Amino acid sequence: MQIKETKAKIEAILFAAGRSVSKNEIMLALEISSEEIDEIISSMQNDYKEENRGIELIKIDNSYELCTKREMYEFIYPVLDKRNKPNLSTAALETLSIIAYNPQITRAEIEAIRGVSADACVYKLLEYGLIEEAGKIDLPGKPMSYKTTKEFLKMFGYSSLEELPELPRYKIDENKQIVIDDLIGENENKEGKAEDPSPKREDMEL
Repeated sequence: MQIKETKAKIEAILFAAGRSVSKNEIMLALEISSEEIDEIISSMQNDYKEENRGIELIKIDNSYELCTKREMYEFIYPVLDKRNKPNLSTAALETLSIIAYNPQITRAEIEAIRGVSADACVYKLLEYGLIEEAGKIDLPGKPMSYKTTKEFLKMFGYSSLEELPELPRYKIDENKQIVIDDLIGENENKEGKAEDPSPKREDMEL
């Protein structure tokens, strides 16, 4: 009975909050341990899944949130949300991917990878709340860096950036551009490990 009551309390907290609620907030509100929360949250996630509910309980970093299942979006937008759905171009998706795999990357570094201006894409991603400013970098001119937001994780169904799929292995050509290498052997070192999938900041031309 106590577990059911705790589930009800957590559900009430998440529903009333209408946002991501950190584990620490739940621990303080219910005075239960981190291990208990992990166990109960896992059980609640299974409950929602097995009962074929229209909502689900998701984890975002070290927080939890109640949200509608992705397959229900088409029924929700016509009723509750009159805004346009995020419509990302290929260029915006490429820029978003670069930022996701390279947290605290500057606009100049994004442009060095893509080879074209990133201004429009960065502004659009900021407008949609998929990226945010991550602070200025200790480089000449103190350029602003960017990182993805929790909204990005929610949109693509990830709990954290650690769940991002592994990037194809690549190398950087003489123009500092990414070159996908289909020949696996050329990208492996003597120990059989692939090259680092993130370009080094100091190797880029800013």
